[in-house]
Amino acid sequence: MFLSVCAFSLMDLLVKWSNDYPLGQVLFFRGFVGALMYFLIIPRERISNFYFTKRAGLHFLRCFFGLIALLSIFTALRNLPLATVVSISFAAPIFTTIFSIFFLNEKVGVYRWLAVLIGFLGIIIIAEPGLKDLNIYYVYPIIFCLGMAYVAISIRQLSKTEPVWLISLYFSIAITIISLTTIPSGWVMPSLGDLIILSLLGIFGGVANLWLSQSYKFSEVSLVTPLKYLALVFAIIFGYFIWGEIPTMKTILGAFLVILSSLIIFRREIQLNKQVSIPRHD
Repeated sequence: MFLSVCAFSLMDLLVKWSNDYPLGQVLFFRGFVGALMYFLIIPRERISNFYFTKRAGLHFLRCFFGLIALLSIFTALRNLPLATVVSISFAAPIFTTIFSIFFLNEKVGVYRWLAVLIGFLGIIIIAEPGLKDLNIYYVYPIIFCLGMAYVAISIRQLSKTEPVWLISLYFSIAITIISLTTIPSGWVMPSLGDLIILSLLGIFGGVANLWLSQSYKFSEVSLVTPLKYLALVFAIIFGYFIWGEIPTMKTILGAFLVILSSLIIFRREIQLNKQVSIPRHD
């Protein structure tokens, strides 16, 4: 989990750094390089029919909502302080809890509803400056959370029959195809150094999701989940030293409430003998 958090934090850093390149071009490197990585880990016995699945419809929905989430978080990272975006992104489990009622017919008790309310309060506190100034970019991290909430539900369903590498591979291919449609809008020829950095963005994004899935598979959720919130520490450090961003007290207070809400939800999931894996950016 620690390696996953580090990789996601570095990917966030590179996305924010790549502001001079069109968003579609950055998405291409995230998808294409990630797809190449996943091809390398396909089991030998599945090489001839690696694409086979009986759940194409659910894969499509996972890719559709995943793309919405990815576009939203990339847009937010380019236009908002790094710590602000990361803080709001921690709210994904809150929306997953709500969606699980409708898509998984789960019953949500008092503790998790309390966690949802605490989390929403945290989001309002973080986004308050944006609401006051009518800054639309504060909406994008929330859209990301909504998209990732459905992605979490769909992966929970897909993982019962599909290998992790196939779920990730289909998504990376979808990112690549969609990104190629943006070529007419004007891509920029990167220098050799920038080409390496953009490729690293795809590598970090690809391995981060694999490491995240593996950490939940082989470790207790209660042990690995709190490590996710190290991402906020990294975001504050990167934001301060690279872009001179200093998080406000409202951001810190709101982040505390969102993290508290997420931990309550995960704790209740553990008590109910369930396992929740919330992927980031996939």
